[in-house]
Amino acid sequence: MIDKKKLKVKIFDKEYSLLVDNEEIAKELAVYVNKVMEETKQELPDQPPQTIAIIASLNIAYDYFMEKNKNKEFLIQATDKVKKIKLLINQSSDPIPS
Repeated sequence: MIDKKKLKVKIFDKEYSLLVDNEEIAKELAVYVNKVMEETKQELPDQPPQTIAIIASLNIAYDYFMEKNKNKEFLIQATDKVKKIKLLINQSSDPIPS
């Protein structure tokens, strides 16, 4: 079992204590979330922090779903190519009719 490590991160000028499996990934995620929050604040400077957090969360979720769909499409294309290759291999290994 992997021991969780304590990590402090700062997001949107507030410090959070986290228990994480992988410190490097957690740090990268915190930097990413903070970046999206700051970008959202610049776009919507008059909005309260809660609104900025919700809009930033929706932007992050949108990015996630776009990547997930790209991955799904890639998997479909790769599976299709593997099927075609298998078909070609099977055809080339069939005995030649006399």
